[in-house]
Amino acid sequence: RTKMADYEDGEMREDGKGDRGSKRKGAEIKLKGRGHNKDVGRDDNEEGVHGRFADRGGVFERIEQDRGAGPSQSIEGWILFVTNVHSEAQEEDVLDKFSEFGDVKNIHVNLDRRTGFVKGYALVEFESYEDAVSAIKGLNGQELLGQTIKVDWAFVKK
Repeated sequence: RTKMADYEDGEMREDGKGDRGSKRKGAEIKLKGRGHNKDVGRDDNEEGVHGRFADRGGVFERIEQDRGAGPSQSIEGWILFVTNVHSEAQEEDVLDKFSEFGDVKNIHVNLDRRTGFVKGYALVEFESYEDAVSAIKGLNGQELLGQTIKVDWAFVKK
């Protein structure tokens, strides 16, 4: 049988047990999930970099550009956005057309999950700026499988 002294503000019931809503003295409240300990992951080191980046020294890659406004380079290269791509086009069709203007580093043709056909656009990546510019000038307004495609920069600084 528990005694009243074991409960903070609970009342004794007739059967000798404390009130269900009362809390035991000295019992810890356990918090589940993230975010309860505000000190974890927020330790500042000398550079003022927080927790998870502390071991890397807070040094990140930067792409140096002095072109001002205009196209912006991704981490890997220069990405072009191709619109009005025929729904039955394959990656190989787009690759064949763009490889005439330089080495294509990467190509992505997005497919519709429901139908399996192309959604109407593609991303083409060139390693060099000059190849990307020549592809834009040479293919913007040209036909691919009977449809006129539009080619422009995927990332532009303003």
